[in-house]
Amino acid sequence: MPQSKFTLDTCNVITLPKISDPRGNLTFIEGNNHIPFDIKRVYYLYDVPGGAERGGHAHKDLYQLIIAMSGSFDVLLDDGYHKKRVHLSRSYNGLYVCPMIWRELDNFSSGSVCMVLASNCYDENDYYRDYDEYLAARGVTK
Repeated sequence: MPQSKFTLDTCNVITLPKISDPRGNLTFIEGNNHIPFDIKRVYYLYDVPGGAERGGHAHKDLYQLIIAMSGSFDVLLDDGYHKKRVHLSRSYNGLYVCPMIWRELDNFSSGSVCMVLASNCYDENDYYRDYDEYLAARGVTK
């Protein structure tokens, strides 16, 4: 059993509000309303070369919402025991990712933009960048 309370079941796709209008649609996100955390940082990935992968880490305490603002990509989630792949392609859907979940992003379509809302400011000490170290922290033995 995982030492962390966070498992793949904790991560899910959140459908965000969508206001449809013939002039163009609008989606908005309010921290602690549509997502279960305050938003302290926003960043985005773009111009990702074909075949490239991003992510490849886990966070100790950070919560995130990952959104395909344009185009599409896949997010591979891994809690040390199970893995699941989530395809994101709609800007009104966001993937909620809790702490202690390893994530990898791949299969980026041409022109895709990945926006991430984060619960904390950047802190290098919050990262697990080595998969074996991450597994040890989760109490997973190979």
